[in-house]
Amino acid sequence: MRPDQIATAITNALVMGGAQWLVATIVAFLPALWTMTLILHLGRPYVLRTLRRCGLRLGADVWWMSYVIMRDAVLLLTFAFSWVFFAPNIVTNDALPITGPLAALCLLLALAVKLSRRVDDDVMAYRLATVFLVLGATLYYGALVFAVEATSQPYLAGFGAAFTSNTNPLVAQIIMYVSMVGVVLVAGWLFVRASLSANRTMAPRLKAGQPPVTKEPTPVAR
Repeated sequence: MRPDQIATAITNALVMGGAQWLVATIVAFLPALWTMTLILHLGRPYVLRTLRRCGLRLGADVWWMSYVIMRDAVLLLTFAFSWVFFAPNIVTNDALPITGPLAALCLLLALAVKLSRRVDDDVMAYRLATVFLVLGATLYYGALVFAVEATSQPYLAGFGAAFTSNTNPLVAQIIMYVSMVGVVLVAGWLFVRASLSANRTMAPRLKAGQPPVTKEPTPVAR
């Protein structure tokens, strides 16, 4: 081989190896992110009970804002890393949970509920977001634990072959594309909602019978 061919082969090996390492790291880290997402979301009653014990208003505000930022940031990060389930080559060639795209769609639906409704003030909105998160976690953990991570168990061989993406590529591709359509629809609805909200007036609403506030003209100096 010529020196340029050797350099090209080494570069391609490094690029492919780095890509595989990155995908493997993301897939290995996703269970921890899913667990943290569920813990932070379902731990809201504990946070509220702790807030009632805070005698200092500033401490209560810092505690609540820290919790909200961590909860929503972990949820966004989990959805961002779950985008690996929408890459056709990765889904076909790597051993991934076959229901991973559906779990990512449930994450996006939970985010849509949080963006469109006041989850921390509306009990029904909180329950709806909880349903989406629990459903997504069930879809993810079920295929991960009993299929991808159960290759050494002979009695789960059939389940593992059916719910692992690289051993059932046709069904995996169908689930991926159906979930992708759902993601596009939810993202489009959020975009339209954000566009309509941006076009609304920022003027304060007047109470019934209250005259409009007019600004006094600025006197001109002579």
